[in-house]
Amino acid sequence: MLRSLCSDLIPQTRTARRLAFLTLIQSMGTGIFLTSSAIFFTRVIGFSAQSVAVVLSIAGFFGFLATVPAGRLADRFGARRLLTGNYAGLSVLFALYCFSDAFAVFAVVACLIAVGETAGSPLRAALTFNLFGREAATKVRAQMRGIFNLGSMAGAALAGVALAAGTRQAFYSVIGVNACAQAICAVVTLCLREPLQPERKRGQSGVQRRAALRDYRFVAVTLASGILELHNAMLNIGVPLWITVRLRESGSLNSVVMISNTLLVLLFQVRLSRGADSSRGAAILQRRSGLILLASCLVFAGTAVVPHVWVAPLVVLAAVVMVFGEIYQAAGSWGISFELPPPGRQGEYQGVFALGRGLQQFVGPMLVTALVINIGACGWIVLGIVFGAVGTLCVPLVRAAEQDAKKVLVAA
Repeated sequence: MLRSLCSDLIPQTRTARRLAFLTLIQSMGTGIFLTSSAIFFTRVIGFSAQSVAVVLSIAGFFGFLATVPAGRLADRFGARRLLTGNYAGLSVLFALYCFSDAFAVFAVVACLIAVGETAGSPLRAALTFNLFGREAATKVRAQMRGIFNLGSMAGAALAGVALAAGTRQAFYSVIGVNACAQAICAVVTLCLREPLQPERKRGQSGVQRRAALRDYRFVAVTLASGILELHNAMLNIGVPLWITVRLRESGSLNSVVMISNTLLVLLFQVRLSRGADSSRGAAILQRRSGLILLASCLVFAGTAVVPHVWVAPLVVLAAVVMVFGEIYQAAGSWGISFELPPPGRQGEYQGVFALGRGLQQFVGPMLVTALVINIGACGWIVLGIVFGAVGTLCVPLVRAAEQDAKKVLVAA
């Protein structure tokens, strides 16, 4: 099993291994920071939890606005160059958190970091496509996701040292480690060799005139994928609150859920991503994801009515089912985002596709909390029906977007 896992996660080519190293360093920095950031902002810097939440929400909005412009710039200037600058900028900005005792400074730094982190998503996707092409890009992203989970877990463990110490110096060290991690990522990205993009043919001018945001069928696919990605809010907000508030179980049960989620993604993300290298296959994976997430929601709803002795086992079962829906959704989204954009427009279309993820980051926490905590078991059922319906729609939506893209290319 260990040999099979290593075979799935360790890339074969030198370029892919460099990208894997970059992902590992980035995820460790992210993991160590996110695990301790809330405590750093409130206990060390001294802001209230409410003010931190408001600033981070505003920052998320600015990040949401940055995705499409970042993608367009990647098409024009190259994703590698922009991503290198992005990591270098984040390194400086994270270090500035140590000097953000003034609330206005903290707000500005948080907004700039959100822009950098959100813009990094389409830039990384465009760079991956440019480095590996359509055939290999989906598998590489699956490998990177497994490695990202591994690095995040290691980063969270390292953050535990700072949390245990609880001193100001320990938390400043956490910030410094994350800043250094971003700087290392900048150097590694700079060392990657992005192929020169072929010049756009004059015959493709008709494709160029239509902005990605006006490709309404692609936008519809983006929104569908974003709705399916509500599994993130399920995992990070819905399940912990359901366990502790509604079921009144120990928070340690949520630790079991999180650990099992990380391990299953490590074990199965690469092998279950097969078939996502075509738009039709990716759409089928999205449909499968919606139906599996529907089943998971129904099991979560059942935990409200079973005898207490069955609650913990059913929660773990529902969480395990949810992981496979998450895995299929991630793989399907990569395939769709790589296959549907026209030639020379990967960056711009990746930026638009990231809007779906940004939308669920805005709406997800409020929606999942309202359904799961305010309504209860029936809320889980409603959420499951949404997953099932949207997943079923993915196949015809992707087919329509693909046919539309072909018509535009032929007309051009």
